[in-house]
Amino acid sequence: MHDIADLESRGVPGVAIASTEFVQAATLQSKVLGFDPAMVFVRHPIQDRTDDELRALADQAVEQILRGITAP
Repeated sequence: MHDIADLESRGVPGVAIASTEFVQAATLQSKVLGFDPAMVFVRHPIQDRTDDELRALADQAVEQILRGITAP
């Protein structure tokens, strides 16, 4: 979240991406940091997924990510 906040403060659009396990934590941290980033959550867990499974997660999230970085 700190990285996205830093990018946004420099005028670089960003999207926070995390697994669904971290929805509450990401929401709380963004409030503490005082900004409302675009956020995309993918199915949990991520850690032990195969390359093919990770590609599938990315494919499912790419539209949301693109919308997040191109939104006005």
